[in-house]
Amino acid sequence: MRSIEDDRTTRAVIRDEALRLFAEHGPETVTVRQIAAAAGVSAGLVVHHFKSKDGLRQEVDRYVLAAFGAMLGELTGPNGEDLLDPGAGGMSLSEVFARHLPADSPLPGYLRRLLLADTEAARELFRRLFELSRAALDDLAAAGLADRGRDPVVRAAFLLANDLSLFLLRDRLTEVVGVDPLSPDGMTRWAPEMLSIYAAGLGAAPQPPPAPPAPDAPQPPAGARDPEAAQRPQRPEDTPGAQRPHRPEHPGEPEPPHQPESSTEPHNPHGPHGPQGPTA
Repeated sequence: MRSIEDDRTTRAVIRDEALRLFAEHGPETVTVRQIAAAAGVSAGLVVHHFKSKDGLRQEVDRYVLAAFGAMLGELTGPNGEDLLDPGAGGMSLSEVFARHLPADSPLPGYLRRLLLADTEAARELFRRLFELSRAALDDLAAAGLADRGRDPVVRAAFLLANDLSLFLLRDRLTEVVGVDPLSPDGMTRWAPEMLSIYAAGLGAAPQPPPAPPAPDAPQPPAGARDPEAAQRPQRPEDTPGAQRPHRPEHPGEPEPPHQPESSTEPHNPHGPHGPQGPTA
């Protein structure tokens, strides 16, 4: 046996060790002797406090319901909108829970087993989670950020199922994605895809992150020619002093006759050789 050095009571230590073992191996496979060994007490003391393993499991269920109930109360409290606001970093119910729990907490693992169990504790917890999902959908619709849909009950249930899938399939998702979806790095990858699908459906592409500012490039000196401009073909009317071609102001107006370019020599009506023609 080991001594209990923290400020928890013996009953609390037994309950916490049972919670950890239940989350890791399942309540059906864990024995009272294993729980007693992990808690550093005798099996008789476990029975003394909880009467049986089933009584201990019920105590663990009540403790888990109370823990998640406290988090749900925070989400539905005055500051709950901020916790579920994507701009504040809360992208889903599962992520909010993950942020509130330490990395080594057995609660997420036990939640997976509890939700799939046919117990009153499982039904009660799921009912509370569903009520929160409906309330969140109503709040988003009232704010103009979502639509309740033709069947608000089904839509709220769909959103809840999608959120809880991160808890229920966390290990399998980690294997295929390569990162824990509820870790900070996983949230960075998961949230943009999830939000883009929620916003515009499966045909939507996530918004690319803003491009980083370009490094300061040296500016050309004043009056320097643009090398790209020098390579562009120049139109005749862009030549300094060139006469721009006349374009009719109204449709159907005929183009004026072509005027020959002016010459610096005086005009001679008799041609270049004068009135007598060419000299012999």
